[in-house]
Amino acid sequence: MRVLLYGGTFDPPHEGHINLLRSAAQAVQPDRTILMPAGVPPHKAASATPAPLRLAMCRCFVQAWHGVQISDWEISRKGKSYTIDTVRMLGQRYPGARLYLCVGGDMLESFQNWRSWRELLARCVLVAHCREDADQLPFRQAARQLEQEGGKVLLLRARVVPQASTQLRRRILEGQSPWGLLPPATARVVERYRLYRPETIAQIHKE
Repeated sequence: MRVLLYGGTFDPPHEGHINLLRSAAQAVQPDRTILMPAGVPPHKAASATPAPLRLAMCRCFVQAWHGVQISDWEISRKGKSYTIDTVRMLGQRYPGARLYLCVGGDMLESFQNWRSWRELLARCVLVAHCREDADQLPFRQAARQLEQEGGKVLLLRARVVPQASTQLRRRILEGQSPWGLLPPATARVVERYRLYRPETIAQIHKE
């Protein structure tokens, strides 16, 4: 069995995220595809967007690949979300399965700073997507270094969708409608709950 895991803050999820997951699934042809919104990511500040709403926005991923499972395992746990904990859980849930971990190409260069990164290399095949053609050389060098440490890295060569959650939040904050910016399933949640608007941000910080 092949199990593909794709995790992230997804605040909000966008077409670039969907494209990465679709490209990884096409390359891996997994038996199970698991989308895992992070609880409290260890490498960045916790999201101000309530976890149930981030989970709801992730409904957009069902269009990426058939049978995508959206899991609340990380956001339901206490404390920071470390990838190794999720991978260990999946190893117990699917004994004998081959695990594939979908990551952005830029993460290859910092991968050795991840918790228990050697164990991650032993447990998973890394599936990485480079955002720009200019990024190919440093990311390939990082991939070779990880392979020299005993890991296996699959570099994707696919269409790039140049989007970033930070920029999308800023555009909505500045008054742009989420419709046309975000996948419809995500835009519906953003619109209904007025996410990333000044009044909503102020209310969240007040609470």
